[in-house]
Amino acid sequence: MSRPKSSSPSLANGGVWWPQRRDMVPPQDLKVDVVIPALNEEKSIGLVLDAIPKGWVRRVIVVDNGSTDETAQKAKDAGAEVIFESRKGYGSACLAGLAFARLNPPDIVVFLDADFSDNPAELPRLIEPILVRDAEMVIGSRTIGPRQRGALLPQAVMGNKLACTLVEFLFDYHFSDLGPFRAITWEALERMSMRDPDFGWTVEMQVKAARLKIPSVEVPVSYKKRVGTSKITGTVKGTVLAGYKILYTIFAHAVDDE
Repeated sequence: MSRPKSSSPSLANGGVWWPQRRDMVPPQDLKVDVVIPALNEEKSIGLVLDAIPKGWVRRVIVVDNGSTDETAQKAKDAGAEVIFESRKGYGSACLAGLAFARLNPPDIVVFLDADFSDNPAELPRLIEPILVRDAEMVIGSRTIGPRQRGALLPQAVMGNKLACTLVEFLFDYHFSDLGPFRAITWEALERMSMRDPDFGWTVEMQVKAARLKIPSVEVPVSYKKRVGTSKITGTVKGTVLAGYKILYTIFAHAVDDE
């Protein structure tokens, strides 16, 4: 993949990167793969896949994480490549998707949830900072972008704020969100050696970016209420487990860094 020279003389350690172009055309040699973990999302997966902008993506990899509904079939019908991961957990599904992608690596990986809460049409704005070499990892921030009232539950807002504050204090990288809608170069992702099998996946990526000094920025993305019920913040158990794992992951890497 050939990319234009950087529009910024310095590397980024977080902070907001505002989209600059609305008429972007993907480079012809650009290879972007989208990885979508999915568990019982038959009502939304087709909507997500249909909304991914044409011409930007080489392939979409949907990882069925043990669905008992028609998620896998609907994803296939919409043109995705579907693989199966029996080990439950968001991170486990992502790791399975990356293992599949590694057989024919892309230039950039975009992670996207299957619940249609993010807007897949905004994918180019996540890729733009990478194309102009201002970043190697881009987080779609739901806290600085427009969001539907009630889309981001209070416990998620508070958890994000606490986690991002700790990351900034411990690693000097500035984030406002642990949002799942994100883009990263394949080279940077391979350097991270991602491992977390469940709730700590997103924060693990951001902490490792900080430790490895991988240039990272946030872009504002829109956010709306998901289709169906959240399996994490929609339940007390999920919220507690996710919060514990996120904090554990941050402090575990802080200890390793010393």
